[in-house]
Amino acid sequence: MDKDLSQPLAFRLKPDSLDNFYGQEHLLGKGKVLRKLIEEDKIRSLILYGPSGTGKSLIAHIIARRTNANFFQINAVLSNVNEIRDIIKRAQFELNFNQKRSILFIDEIHRFNKAQQDALLPSVESGEIILIGATTYNPFFYIIPALRSRSLIFEFKPLDKKALENILFYALTNKEKGLGKYNIEITEEAREILIDSAGGDARKLLNNLECAFLLIKKEEKEKYIITREIIEEVLQQKYAIYDRDGDYHYDIISAFIKSIRGSDPDAAIYYLARMLAGGEDPLFIARRLVILASEDIGNAEPMALVVAQSCFDAVNHIGMPEAEIILAHVTTYLASLPKSNSSYKAIKEARKDIEDGLILPVPAHLKDASYSGAQSIGHGKGYKYPHDYKYHFVNQVYAPLNKKYYKPGELGYEKKLKAFLEFLEKLKKTIKV
Repeated sequence: MDKDLSQPLAFRLKPDSLDNFYGQEHLLGKGKVLRKLIEEDKIRSLILYGPSGTGKSLIAHIIARRTNANFFQINAVLSNVNEIRDIIKRAQFELNFNQKRSILFIDEIHRFNKAQQDALLPSVESGEIILIGATTYNPFFYIIPALRSRSLIFEFKPLDKKALENILFYALTNKEKGLGKYNIEITEEAREILIDSAGGDARKLLNNLECAFLLIKKEEKEKYIITREIIEEVLQQKYAIYDRDGDYHYDIISAFIKSIRGSDPDAAIYYLARMLAGGEDPLFIARRLVILASEDIGNAEPMALVVAQSCFDAVNHIGMPEAEIILAHVTTYLASLPKSNSSYKAIKEARKDIEDGLILPVPAHLKDASYSGAQSIGHGKGYKYPHDYKYHFVNQVYAPLNKKYYKPGELGYEKKLKAFLEFLEKLKKTIKV
């Protein structure tokens, strides 16, 4: 093997400066906060979170090369509290005797338990160490609040097509670190598949590119040609980007629910497929569909809740892989129904009034009169039984409220409910209380 290929391409291409870092423009574009902190060597404690292969560790290494501070690096999987304490002691010495700051980079910081995270707090707060934590997990779920509050949090997003194209070009043309000296040609079709299959992950892009290069043979004209067939041989199978314990879990279920709410069955099915391909618990998905049926559809189609509950029961009894058929059935059904959140808004508004102190007495005629002595104290006196009246309705006070919580919409079955309630309002005017 060529000695230049003894290290993975993704490792060799690590940028030494922001000039060769591609992507994350929202954080590192001209004038953006993180870029200014790095360029001006004013780094404070940071939590960098986002999917794999988006540049979190690379930024830490760029900071290490640029800063005047000492730089320590550990991996949370392999480290313990004793190692952290040793680093803190060294940092304290450097600060007290050499007036030099120390940066501690912790990869996979979400792997630290509460005790390990707590051990960092005093030194982060006092400035003895500047913490840079990298994680693929949402820090608002996996990093203790005290540590979050002492850090700036930056979200790294999957790399867009432009960033991946720049990384691919850099890899193919850089003669010192990349594959530039090998005269490689990649067909347009192969390029598109390579970029699309990376799913925003630069490491995956470079690993697939290097694997493709190692598979091909030189053509007669001393040129390596990467074709669609070679890329497909490398990929073998496309894996969905999804981590059921990480940030994608929250982002994709959110997109799934919002797509159904937005009446887009195609987008909803796509996100459903992403979750199932990533190994999400089908009962978790079914449970969210039951909630959505009431929250976002409600009385616009009352059967939605029945169907969603049936989906949950069926998925529970059948399991995967057949359960995905049921989930697809109910997902497309719910996404295609008229929507209403009137019931959801009604309970939210009523709960707020109660929390704000609106505690009304129960009218005497509605109080329980079934037990001995209840009627003697006025319970139930004057109650009118609605079924004894025309339209099974009688005008009487049920709560001394001067407001409406439930405001039916104009879609689906709820339109009928609205018309009936309006009819009753008119009827009230003809009935004396």
